[in-house]
Amino acid sequence: MTNKNPKKEQMSTKAMLLAIGKVLRLSFSISPSAMGFKLVGSVLDATLPLLTAYLAAQTITYITLAFDGVPGAQRHAILLVALTSVVGFVLALKSSIANYIDQVVRFRVEAKISDLLYEKFVRLDFWRYDDKQTTDLYDKARDFSNFFVYVFDRVARIFTSIFGTVAAIVALSTVSPWLSLALFVVIIPGVVVQYKISRFQIKHWRENVTARRKQSFVEYNMMQPDTISELRLYNLAKTMLDMREKYRNIDQGARLSFERKYLKWRALGDGLEAIVQFGSLLWVVMKIANKELPIGQFVYVQQLVSNALANVATLVYEYGAADEDLAKLKDYNDFMALPALDNGELEVGDLQTIEFRNVGFRYPSSKKQVLDNINLTFSSGDHVAVVGANGAGKSTLIKLLLGFYRPTTGQILLNDRPLQDYDIASWHRKIGVLIQDFTTFQFLTLGENVTLGDVSVRPTQKRISDALDTAEASEVVKSTPRGLDTPMAPWLEEDGATQLSGGQWQRVALARNFYRQAPFMILDEPTSAIDALAEAKIFDRLFAKTNDRTLLAISHRLTTIENADKIYVLDHGRIVQSGTHKDLATQKKGAYVNMFRRQLKDDTSL
Repeated sequence: MTNKNPKKEQMSTKAMLLAIGKVLRLSFSISPSAMGFKLVGSVLDATLPLLTAYLAAQTITYITLAFDGVPGAQRHAILLVALTSVVGFVLALKSSIANYIDQVVRFRVEAKISDLLYEKFVRLDFWRYDDKQTTDLYDKARDFSNFFVYVFDRVARIFTSIFGTVAAIVALSTVSPWLSLALFVVIIPGVVVQYKISRFQIKHWRENVTARRKQSFVEYNMMQPDTISELRLYNLAKTMLDMREKYRNIDQGARLSFERKYLKWRALGDGLEAIVQFGSLLWVVMKIANKELPIGQFVYVQQLVSNALANVATLVYEYGAADEDLAKLKDYNDFMALPALDNGELEVGDLQTIEFRNVGFRYPSSKKQVLDNINLTFSSGDHVAVVGANGAGKSTLIKLLLGFYRPTTGQILLNDRPLQDYDIASWHRKIGVLIQDFTTFQFLTLGENVTLGDVSVRPTQKRISDALDTAEASEVVKSTPRGLDTPMAPWLEEDGATQLSGGQWQRVALARNFYRQAPFMILDEPTSAIDALAEAKIFDRLFAKTNDRTLLAISHRLTTIENADKIYVLDHGRIVQSGTHKDLATQKKGAYVNMFRRQLKDDTSL
């Protein structure tokens, strides 16, 4: 999604400081002791090297004085060496502890931030999962959440480098204010150049989310065993590689081209730093030669200048990266600020009636009317079917019934109350659903794939067996090496892992639906990959008069729906016919007969 006005999304200094503050507050709230240690560690990292440089300079001076026979100089030199060793020990101890603290912080902070993100994701309005703007925002937020802990580390390094730079400049001013001023001046070009580059990177990153996503999809599809045969059959491998190169160049090529333009400015900044470093050392050598400064000051000045320039380089790099990362914090905050699903409070009791009353619908991002003036009613225990050509609106009707979307016009009534008045979770507990794009939990065993149908109950062998039998999936279990304990992902290299066929997976998904034992079942093309004999057995059970569950089925197969109590025919979003199979089959010019003409050719009622 191209950003039409990227300047609005660039962070001002105030916004940057506020973002840093938010990172610190959030991290501190998760692990205050660890955060406190890291902040103290930042101060120690900045000051102890300067203290070491000072002690080294004083040591050299007193060693020289001792060599010249100055009384007490040797004792001072030994004491300074001991102090230097103590500082070194403190640095080493701090480093060892910091390694453990970093792991604690990384675990606690990363876990909490990602938990907050996923908890928010599963509470969004369902329509947002099909919304491109929400998807883009989620990708950006997830990218930030994955690196939040590193952002804090980066902020800590910024504080360390700022404090270290300031401390070095102040310490240098005690030797020569002019050297201190010169050092401060050469810092500016490098900061400005990196600032420009970081601004471009933020803008470029935001404008190329789609390109990166397409590159990832290309790479994913090229590496899948299920798709490689078609890629090779149609000679698409080279085409895919070209696409990957195209999207990669859009994302990375333009960024590198921009940075190339700033190489001369970086070289200028590096040159100025080299001049100041050379000039400061030359100055101190002349002062020592004239006996205006002790010999140890050479080491002190050299360390101060080197330390300041090193901290500035770190500051410039970390600020550029943090500026980009913290700008993504806005995306994270924007995503976390999205309104959650607006649930009602009523609990769904026993299912009595479901009614679509003058329901019309179009998707939020489209002006096309998908459903228009839908009116249908069925009661508890009814077996209802909805048929229609592809694109007629059948799956959309299911999404509305499930509460994923709300009607644009009209109402869906559950027990004569608007569906939005009910708590959506309590409604979903009443429903078992098998949609066309069912989920295969390949990281779980076959049995676990079934029992996910209702995680609120303790699995029993009878309940699992009944579900498998109803779904004609018992033979699938028998064909696997470890039965219900068979792992479903051979690529995980678990013993006895088995890859099921599409039809076998569909039976397992059906079994999961039946295991749920919900009073209301919704089946959207539930047997598209199952053989005709197994399908007939499944639907004979479902549409049997002894099955007192409410059933809503969508299918293109006549054998699936012909025993339904009532059939609704959808055409271009409108119900154009309704009735039993026998009623509809006698309307020779109706949409139902046109749809199933070939399957009805042996029906004597025509």
